[in-house]
Amino acid sequence: MAFVAGIDFGTTNSSAAISNGGTPKMVSLEQSFDTIPTALYFPNNKPGVYYGRDAMARAIDNESIAGYNDKEEDNGRFMRSIKRALGTNLMTSGTLVKGKMLTFDKIILYFMRHLKEKIDMAANESVESVVVGRPVHFVDNDLSADQRAQDELKKIATDAGFKNIEFLYEPIAAAFAHERTLNEEQLAAVIDIGGGTSDFTIIKLGGDLKNKFDRSDDILANSGTRIGGNDFDKNLALAEFMPEFGKGTLYGGRTKYEPVLTVPVGHFHDLSDWGRVNLLYTYKNINNIKKCLWQAHDKERYGRLLEVIEKQLGHKVLSSVEKTKIHLTDNDMAHVVLDFLSDSPKFAVQRTKLEESISPLITKISGIANDCVTMAGIKPSDVRLVVLTGGSTEVPYVRDVLCNLFQNAKISAENKLASVGLGLTYDAMRKFKTR
Repeated sequence: MAFVAGIDFGTTNSSAAISNGGTPKMVSLEQSFDTIPTALYFPNNKPGVYYGRDAMARAIDNESIAGYNDKEEDNGRFMRSIKRALGTNLMTSGTLVKGKMLTFDKIILYFMRHLKEKIDMAANESVESVVVGRPVHFVDNDLSADQRAQDELKKIATDAGFKNIEFLYEPIAAAFAHERTLNEEQLAAVIDIGGGTSDFTIIKLGGDLKNKFDRSDDILANSGTRIGGNDFDKNLALAEFMPEFGKGTLYGGRTKYEPVLTVPVGHFHDLSDWGRVNLLYTYKNINNIKKCLWQAHDKERYGRLLEVIEKQLGHKVLSSVEKTKIHLTDNDMAHVVLDFLSDSPKFAVQRTKLEESISPLITKISGIANDCVTMAGIKPSDVRLVVLTGGSTEVPYVRDVLCNLFQNAKISAENKLASVGLGLTYDAMRKFKTR
């Protein structure tokens, strides 16, 4: 049997696995890691593209994992959360890379080709058949945009060199990976909270079901929404970080005829969003902030916003936000030092503040999970197993709220970051075994 593959192309991280009839094995996509950050870095003054951790290190830390350090590359183009462009007008509008407009289908193609090269290297052959994971909804409440997103991803996979391409909902893939260890049939709820989306599946797993070719009768319901870890980062940034850059402060009022206003909020929203931070780096934004700074009541904090944009430090800010969120998964307090700024501001963030900032998002996600239960025609108490996958389920508040929906269920959180890739490959073995 020729090798088949499964690709979990994620908003934050990606993974892949292969099989030629035996148990699927993960592909080492970056050194010895089974996962790779879905990130690219285009250096301005050198050819080539860097991927994953190396891309993040060059763009955010100015040195690669090999110890590389080249200040001439500081202003290269760093891209992350590229999956979120699928199905939106960003796919055709593009962005500036090395002085030229590059559409997002081409940017995603760079990354997909990189994954294909690693897969082929692991298989020692050109792998033609692949099952690609997809969220339940690429785009909320827009069926045509959702279908367009899948069509765009299929064309990208084709252009990368795959010939036989199928898709599977990511939470179903996680379920298929997990059920290999289940000897008895169980009713399961899969909770998949990734960087860009939250997806849910109610499915029958285990026992003799794992040997069935057609599993459609076992899948009782799917639901999902375009909310994930990137949105948690944004809410945390807006609540706890952006005030350190002047959010909520005032400007104007130099005379009794001049109104006192709150500084514009648009820049803070862009600075809090992985997908929009690069849009800040324009002369127009710099000039507008300088005009506002001249009248600012808190020049110290608002001046930091100007420094971030002039020096293109937005990704460093977001990296600090993400690290703070991760630190708060195991700690009640995070002490933050933004030492890449000239005045190295220091402040503290409590876990309760993270929970407050993301609470509206968790309420929406919980509602989508309940919708999945309703569509399945079951009661939450009927579920005996909860499968957690996706890095954002590490946030205790997220995990606790969602798992409490299924109080009679055992919780399984094994192999969170690689389970979707493995499950996609099990599905590929079924779908392509006769080809």
